[in-house]
Amino acid sequence: MRACDEVGIDERLRDLTSRLHGPKRMKTELLREVRDALHDATEAYRDGGLPAREAERRAVADFGTPGELVPAYQAELAAGALRGLSRRALGIAVVLSAGGDLTWQGSSWSDGGTPPPAGYQLLSASLNAVWLAVAGLALAILLSGRWAARRGRAGTPAGRLLGLGLVGTLAFGAVAGTALFGWSVGLWEAAVTWPPMIVGAVLAGAAHFSLFRATRSWLTAAR
Repeated sequence: MRACDEVGIDERLRDLTSRLHGPKRMKTELLREVRDALHDATEAYRDGGLPAREAERRAVADFGTPGELVPAYQAELAAGALRGLSRRALGIAVVLSAGGDLTWQGSSWSDGGTPPPAGYQLLSASLNAVWLAVAGLALAILLSGRWAARRGRAGTPAGRLLGLGLVGTLAFGAVAGTALFGWSVGLWEAAVTWPPMIVGAVLAGAAHFSLFRATRSWLTAAR
């Protein structure tokens, strides 16, 4: 046995824990599977007559070095993080696309008053387009991930590019949404006390915070 393999199960798991990055739950499940596999291999060696410590070291050595294991495991974690981001983005996009217009009900221009500037209308329309694009990208990522899984792959270059496109679109949507809200307050002073606007702002803020966390998780796992 090589000197680098003279470690036990706990040491190998600690090493993998420090090297792997990704969604906490998925990482925990992956490491649990590794631990169970190593314990099963250790028991098999003990049944073959090896002492307990030697059986454990042999099982760890046969399982593979961190350099051999980490790339595949990290790719799996990155793919899982991207799926989580995509599902979250798809759900939020559907909700905001369907209920976004309700935020403006009761505005000074919603009952036939003076319409807002053309730039405002363009920004509002672009925000609707952003969420449609988010939904489309998220769905494409999920379908790409399913295709890759059927072929035994953790992910594909195309899926990574779609993920980067999704992140960019979400960032633009966050900036555009903030600008639209600020502009709305400037055009309609009562917006800051209008319940639909307040509820919409709180929900949108929570949605963007959730998406930010999911985005950070994927970027950390995929780098």
